[in-house]
Amino acid sequence: MDFAFDARTEELRADLLDLMESHIHPAEQTFHEQVEALDDRFAWDSAPVLAELRAEARRRGLWNVWLPGERGAGLTNLAYAPLAEITGRAIQLAPAVLNSAAPDTGNMEVLNDFGTDAQKEQWLTPLLEGEIRSAFAMTEPDVASSDATNIQLSIVRDGDHYVLNGRKWWITGAMNPNCRIFVVMGRTDPSRPENPAQRHRQQSMVLVPRDTPGLEVKRAMHVLGYDDHDHGGHAELSFTDVRVPVENLIGDEGSGFAIAQARLGPGRIHHCMRSIGVAERAIELMCARASSRVAFGRPIADQGVVRDWIAESRVRIEQLRLLVLKTAWLMDTVGNRGAHTEIQAIKIATPTTVQWILDKAIQVHGAGGLSQDFPLAAAYAGIRTLRFADGPDEVHKNALAKAELARQSTREVTR
Repeated sequence: MDFAFDARTEELRADLLDLMESHIHPAEQTFHEQVEALDDRFAWDSAPVLAELRAEARRRGLWNVWLPGERGAGLTNLAYAPLAEITGRAIQLAPAVLNSAAPDTGNMEVLNDFGTDAQKEQWLTPLLEGEIRSAFAMTEPDVASSDATNIQLSIVRDGDHYVLNGRKWWITGAMNPNCRIFVVMGRTDPSRPENPAQRHRQQSMVLVPRDTPGLEVKRAMHVLGYDDHDHGGHAELSFTDVRVPVENLIGDEGSGFAIAQARLGPGRIHHCMRSIGVAERAIELMCARASSRVAFGRPIADQGVVRDWIAESRVRIEQLRLLVLKTAWLMDTVGNRGAHTEIQAIKIATPTTVQWILDKAIQVHGAGGLSQDFPLAAAYAGIRTLRFADGPDEVHKNALAKAELARQSTREVTR
């Protein structure tokens, strides 16, 4: 395994670091103030400063840098890892500046890999240009959506249309009025054959424009008290006799589960890459606070327990980074399927590790760490959601343990 960055990655990394220091970090407060001043706070991409920052990112060749192939920068997963980590240091702004914010990235990958030419022209092109936003609607309130085969929203063929009925919730970005298109996963085959393998051929994905009659954005969902408006929020949706042309089907009927899995692999590692940046900024803030605050006659940094937290944070984040880089390298060399075990491992390890570091950083900051004066509390709420997003910890641990048991069983047989 070779994790060294090639010359192009080093060049992009240096340029992005400069963009962060000269433009993005100085604009963070302005961005938040402008978003708060909007008539609709969920329309975060309408903040004027964001347009200025995006123009600078384009000028530097950092626009859509995450997307492989000719439409993007053509980077490998390993090459993108250090760039995604850097954007995590300003998690609410930097990914948006580079047009690399979730869930748009995953939806663009779905359209790029599985969409028709017409779908790409209508929806992928404006997404790549940053002109619109999108959402991915899979999770439902009435079933345990950690098992995607439970999805109940019905997609019924009626002549030249599909008719959708059902509910979704925790749909990221859907509160943003500029979210113009929804990638909706539902059930096109309501039967439940005894053959378990067929359960994964019952789901399909269709594109539903926001203004389609019968689609209603019901309410915003709050995360530990935050409405997450800087990311377009998370919404509950209802679909009542929503009709879309059959041309809005992505891929084939019954391919929805497979497409979802193809989407979630890269999405998971991108979350992990950015989360390392969140942790690095937390360590930076923790050290600065510990060095500047005095309690009982000496700096907090002189306290043994605080030094233990700082040292442990550094050890944990270095271990995690190596695991994420290994996963990226495997995805590049043997494909997402070959890296499946490692993708599960980083999905398990990253939120827990970063959550621990954020908790210690908050503790060092005292009551200020819980406040809006520092980014730590909001970051903690965001990282805590990753223990559910793209599959809860327990599902990944169960699958990883089954794979390990099978691997060890094979070893026993060969011995």
